[in-house]
Amino acid sequence: MKAHIIAIITGGGSGSRMGLTYPKQFHGLNGVPILARTLRVFQNSALIDEIIVVTPETHLEITGNLVRDYGIDKVRDITPGGRERQDSVKAGLNLVPEGTGLVVVHDAVRPLVSPELIEHCINAASVNRAAIAALPVHDTIKEAEGDLFIGKTIDRSRLWRAQTPQVAEPELLKEALKVAEEEAFAATDEAALLEQIGVKVKLVKGLARNLKLTGPEDLSLAEALIMEQENKKKERSSPSLRIGQGYDAHRLVEGRKLVLGGVTIPHPLGLLGHSDADVLTHALCDAILGALGQGDIGRYFPDSDPAYKNISSLKLLEEVTGMAAAKDYHLVNCDLTIVSQEPRLSPWFEAMRENLAASCGVESKIINLKATTTEKMGFTGRGEGVSAFAVVLLQSA
Repeated sequence: MKAHIIAIITGGGSGSRMGLTYPKQFHGLNGVPILARTLRVFQNSALIDEIIVVTPETHLEITGNLVRDYGIDKVRDITPGGRERQDSVKAGLNLVPEGTGLVVVHDAVRPLVSPELIEHCINAASVNRAAIAALPVHDTIKEAEGDLFIGKTIDRSRLWRAQTPQVAEPELLKEALKVAEEEAFAATDEAALLEQIGVKVKLVKGLARNLKLTGPEDLSLAEALIMEQENKKKERSSPSLRIGQGYDAHRLVEGRKLVLGGVTIPHPLGLLGHSDADVLTHALCDAILGALGQGDIGRYFPDSDPAYKNISSLKLLEEVTGMAAAKDYHLVNCDLTIVSQEPRLSPWFEAMRENLAASCGVESKIINLKATTTEKMGFTGRGEGVSAFAVVLLQSA
């Protein structure tokens, strides 16, 4: 059974060294906030189950808005950090539930980390209990003394430059933080805390591009690296296309409204469900999630969650569309079919198309909508329920 893994993304920087008046993780990097770029990598990592974001107390709401706007649905908590790095790590660690297998601590301002590096660090920690991304030192290192004279040359053969992610079993890290607090020991990273209690931390070769964005020169280099990566991606292939299909069905009952495509249609019977049971919108949600390879709506909006009780399915569609946008995909077109014996639905088609288009952030002309019956065969033909089919085409931005 796979261990539950939580990433703690720490962002306590002030932005002063970049000449900013706000925390640097909210600064735009090629049009996308640094924090959003970092969170996207962990969102898309198959090994990361949940994310905790540690942010300045003054920016809790801004962080929450960013997480929502960029569709980072793995975020379970957003919490204020402390004055020192280990205070912020402790704040995040306090929210990690019992039974968590590993925690992955990463700097919010290292947005160029790769999913592969995260995976390598997790795999190393799974075997060794703790691991850190780092790079071997290639430059000759001098130790200074007095008024900036060389005291000696340091043997670089055993020297490594620490990066993040740094991964450990949560109980080890909690113990290390407790001892550091008792001994008034201040560390600049988690590996140093673990070393203090005698834990052997496995080195994993990091990436030169995994920069910690501290000053303006780092920002310029990161922008250039992103542009280079995007240009190579464009050269390798044409825009990516993904196809998805969706299906949903609900029972017709008394005492419920009949809602299709966000439109309430006059009818003595309505659809039974935890939300508004809008089968048409549900089928479209499932088709988009299918194209993204992200399962179905039950995975994200379970009928056991009271938050989704009687919710408009158009709101769910907005969230699903946000997930696609976070992966740089947009809706090219969709073909929708409602299967219902009665009532006649065509008078409401235009309103349905407008509602669905608005929730997807597209023009209504790309949404094709039609209805059919089953000639009184099956559960729809007997008037026991309504079903819907959806096929979508997504294209990468």
